[in-house]
Amino acid sequence: MLGRLLLTESHAARAAGGATLSPSIARSWGLRMHSRTVRSGARRVRARLRAYAAMAASLALGVTALAGPAHATGVGHHPPVRHQLTQEALDRLVTKAGLPGVAALARDQNGTWSGTAGVADLDTGRERVAADHFRAASVTKTFLATVMLQLEAEGALRLDDSVERWLPGVIRGNGNDGRRISVRQLLQQTSGLFNFAEDPELRKLYAGAGFLDHRYDTFAPEDVLKAVLRHRPLFEPGSGWAYSNTNYLVAGMIVDKVTGHSYRDEIERRILRPLRLGETYFPGTDPSLPAPHPIAYSKLYVQAPHAEVHDATEYNTTMWAGSADLVSTTGDLKHFLTALLHGDLLPPTQMRAMLQSAHVPEGALFNRYGLGLMGRDLSCGITVWGHDGSLHGSLTHVSGTVGSRHVLAFNINGDWLTQQTAQNYQDVMEAEFCGRKPGTTSPRKYTGLPASDMTRPH
Repeated sequence: MLGRLLLTESHAARAAGGATLSPSIARSWGLRMHSRTVRSGARRVRARLRAYAAMAASLALGVTALAGPAHATGVGHHPPVRHQLTQEALDRLVTKAGLPGVAALARDQNGTWSGTAGVADLDTGRERVAADHFRAASVTKTFLATVMLQLEAEGALRLDDSVERWLPGVIRGNGNDGRRISVRQLLQQTSGLFNFAEDPELRKLYAGAGFLDHRYDTFAPEDVLKAVLRHRPLFEPGSGWAYSNTNYLVAGMIVDKVTGHSYRDEIERRILRPLRLGETYFPGTDPSLPAPHPIAYSKLYVQAPHAEVHDATEYNTTMWAGSADLVSTTGDLKHFLTALLHGDLLPPTQMRAMLQSAHVPEGALFNRYGLGLMGRDLSCGITVWGHDGSLHGSLTHVSGTVGSRHVLAFNINGDWLTQQTAQNYQDVMEAEFCGRKPGTTSPRKYTGLPASDMTRPH
């Protein structure tokens, strides 16, 4: 198995996914690549990629004598039989999808298991560990939806309240009308509000070279909302479904109005403190991550075959307020979802409301969307609930069965998952919950539809 494999130079090349490396990353990986020799350097990367792929295949077959220039050290631990396929799926995220590293944590009736593959730092070869901190991105939405449902249980608001009731006059213009959008529609992604991540002007600030110039900028929710209101709604409220970070930006603003405190304070008071999630927090304008943390390797959402890979670890995430600004660990996410799906955070009425879901377009990475929860119908006939998250250099997933008998959380410190490699991502869930061997034909095809495409922030 390749769990906890330390990267050699050829492994680092593989983790680039065939990308053209920026000079700084190339130097950190020990690749002497000058501006006038980028193409020849890329050819060397691809050659090393092939050498590493051969090494990985040999390791998977248990071969100890490896031919060629590639070498491996620190070959991984041996997981329990019931998690061997999960470990294999983690390995394939590195060897097949070309991602730098992954750390996973699973809990079932037999206890807790953790597994890793690849590395946290391609320069030093430092391994991924279960204690790694990372940007949980849109898993934030599940925390925020939980707080809003707690407020409903307390009678502080109703799911059928209009946005206008709490934010009078805020959602107006270009066909947008807060009087016609309910709180429930925000949480279920059926409001029709345009996704601010798709706004061309904002995209210039978070994608490509714009990220490098604006990664430390601070954004107010009102300023992000102005960009949304430049666009007409995607559809009439309640008549369709589309993933939109705007819904949770607005939901966070509503929590502020209802409680008199920020959504961040309410999540901390109602969830983080009671569950003792001491490694989970909102960084605000602080761009750093606490130790330990992996390097967040990003192609900055540039959709090109040879996009450069950058270190995107430091980042001010205020643009993503309410929708994707949480920092956490696999342990804390596992603990949170276990409590939620066990019924410890919401009364039965609100838990049923959270699981009432809308179907999403065919070919997406999940089948249905409740109130801040994605539902996946797996090949073995069970449905798991949780959320995905994607933000610069970080792909995160957490899911579990209702009743929380089985929960999985994992994080990848790279963001160039594409529709071609989406199956490698999905294989982790199929292996853990269904025992399906990674790489076998899936009963579902993933087309990377815009509503749920892992190649963009959400």
